[in-house]
Amino acid sequence: MPGKISKTKAPEQTFEEVKYLRYLIEEQIPIRVRLSDNQEVEGIVEFYDANFIRLTRAGEPNLFLFKHDIKYLYELERGARTLNR
Repeated sequence: MPGKISKTKAPEQTFEEVKYLRYLIEEQIPIRVRLSDNQEVEGIVEFYDANFIRLTRAGEPNLFLFKHDIKYLYELERGARTLNR
């Protein structure tokens, strides 16, 4: 029927986050994380659970980041490190 609007809701959880975090850990992909206060940190995800990720950083303290404080994250090229903090 033309013009009919679907009433199907998008799923609340796709479980893709778990797959992606596992991939980041297994491949040791360096990432940059932007926090809700606009701070940025870089490192490699070492561990995660339902509430936080552990970010391992070279030459700096490791961080436990609560997921609710993360705006977004993205992959960096291997060997790339641009933040001087």
